[in-house]
Parts: sequence; structure tokens; C-alpha cells
Amino acid sequence: QLQLVESGGGLVQPGGSLRLSCAASGFTLDYYAIGWFRQAPGKEREGVSCISSSGGITMVADSVKGRFTISRDIANNTVYLQMNSLKPEDTAVYYCAAWKRFGVCGLSSGSFGNWGRGTQVTVGS
Repeated sequence: QLQLVESGGGLVQPGGSLRLSCAASGFTLDYYAIGWFRQAPGKEREGVSCISSSGGITMVADSVKGRFTISRDIANNTVYLQMNSLKPEDTAVYYCAAWKRFGVCGLSSGSFGNWGRGTQVTVGS
């Protein structure tokens, strides 16, 4: 059974850093693009970053470019989102999702068919 579990969220001060993890089970990352999305209260879900099945393509939303980096560890079947220089507007529930497609990446939530339950990130003092 395909499963995604996010972890690493928490409360951090503005300017701080967090690293989110997305542990995949029941499938191998070699066959799936993995995306990170976030949803703040009262707002639509937003695509944050994506890494392709080969790892050769990555995408980052303009709102986080230069601050967030996506990476993966094939041996541990885990995708990471390193978040630096965090701002209060980064506060949201962060989700990872899987898209069974080779060689592509995207930030549209409709392309991703399997989702984790999310992890809360709160940026504030």
C-alpha cells in the first residue's frame, strides 16, 4: 500500500530553518515525482516544490525560491524540503504527494494522486 508520511514541522522564529521529511513506503521513488504543497487557513493549496522520478528535474515556487530546497535520499526512500529564512507567511500545513510519471515535475495539485496527512509549520515568535 502506497503511503507518504511527513515529519519535521514545528514552531520556528522568523529567519529560522526547518527540514521537512516525506517518508515513502509501498513504492519506490524511481517511478514517482514527489511534490511539496502547503495550505494556510482560508487559502488555497499552493505548490511549493517538486522533484522528478529521476531526481534530475526540480521546481520551486517563486514565493520560496532561494529559500527552500528539495532533495531526496533514494536509499531511505525519503524526500526532504529544506526551508531557510522562514517568514510568517510560510505558516501552513505542508503536504507531500506522489505523481506516477517519469521525467516530469509540476506544482499543480491535480496531477498528484497520493497524499500524506501533512505536518504543521508555524513561523512566529
